[in-house]
Amino acid sequence: MPHNIRYTLLSLRDLMVSVGPFALLTLALLALTYWWLDPNPPKRVVLATGPAQSAYDEFGKHYATALARYGIEVQLLPSEGSSANLELIRTGKADLGFVQGGSADIGYDDEESITSLGSLFVEPLWLFYREDAAQRLNKGATTIDNLTQLDGWRVNVGTPGSGVPRLFSTLLDVNRIEPQKLTLSELEQTPATVAFLNGDIDAVVFASAPESLMVQMLLQSPGIHLLNFAQSEAYSRRFAYLTPVVMPQGVVDLSRNIPTRDMRLVASTTSLMSSARTHPAILQLFAQTATQLHGGAGWFSRAREYPSLEHSEVPISPEAIRAIRSGPPFLQRYLPFWLANLVERMWLAMGLILALALPLSRVVPPLYSFRIRSRVFRWYGQLRLIEQRSADVDDQTSVDELISQLDELDSKVEQVEVPLSYTDELYALRNNISLVRQRLQRQI
Repeated sequence: MPHNIRYTLLSLRDLMVSVGPFALLTLALLALTYWWLDPNPPKRVVLATGPAQSAYDEFGKHYATALARYGIEVQLLPSEGSSANLELIRTGKADLGFVQGGSADIGYDDEESITSLGSLFVEPLWLFYREDAAQRLNKGATTIDNLTQLDGWRVNVGTPGSGVPRLFSTLLDVNRIEPQKLTLSELEQTPATVAFLNGDIDAVVFASAPESLMVQMLLQSPGIHLLNFAQSEAYSRRFAYLTPVVMPQGVVDLSRNIPTRDMRLVASTTSLMSSARTHPAILQLFAQTATQLHGGAGWFSRAREYPSLEHSEVPISPEAIRAIRSGPPFLQRYLPFWLANLVERMWLAMGLILALALPLSRVVPPLYSFRIRSRVFRWYGQLRLIEQRSADVDDQTSVDELISQLDELDSKVEQVEVPLSYTDELYALRNNISLVRQRLQRQI
């Protein structure tokens, strides 16, 4: 190996040994910070959706597909609906879930344990009824105009876990309708729809987004009508969680002009809620996905109207606020998600560690210099001992013994290797050994 390369490698080795303790300390602090902050999200989360073929179920599939691109598996947990989803989040069986406003009891305790990712879409209350039932129960009229005309009807209001029975009961109460005057059933959506189409039920009540397959089918089924809530504005003034919406004429099917007129409905906003224990990076991804899935124009909203930070019954997550207002973070626009998330979650801690490491790094140059020079200076102890003993010798044998020790010392010093920048220290030592040898030789 050429001497220049050899000395360079020697210098690098000594430098690495000097820097090593500080590098290990820095790495240990980074590892401890990584463990404490836990910046990387889990690879699997549970999303509570709703009944099969519901809008919640369809949206859940879209979220699962979107997050799969980031290597995160979204397990869809079917449920009865909003109330059940909220309970699943409370008990830790689900990380996130769709919850309709006003359909569940949300208390003060939920404000600390549950957070919202914003309102995603409006969810109208659909009351479909059979035309023949209206004729039979309302003196030959083919349509009904308000809830007070449901006296004596067989109405399915959905399962208790959906939250619809609670909401519909509130509407009956405000219209001074005694529930005993109706035959209420609580079947799930699919069996209820089958019974409704077979004539076993006179009316069904859904609270769902228009994307629901059941809603789409019933809107275009012959002999099936949708109740027009002419008092929708009044309902919204009485209940803060209700919003009046209008389904424009022909929006379902322009060629067949369905519906044949503007339909007024009452709707509540559906939010994506999460446990406060859910990893912030997961919330960030869901909030970003929500802006893509729900940001377009729909039957009841204009483009970019949703997701919204309004109509929330629990505090909004900071990740959701940032995603809705500003879109993806700056780093995620240019780096892979895992790397951008790692830097984003650890940049403050890394800055503090670097601020601590920089002053400590000033010790490295003196430590490096001391390490190199100590290879030379440690031989001065033996040289000084020989020199002190030379003052007491008075015979040839003793002098020869000391000269022999000097020769052995000089031989050992010749084997010492130091970087080229420190060779002056090495040559100074060898020169001092030569001076002591000359002095001994003059004593002979």
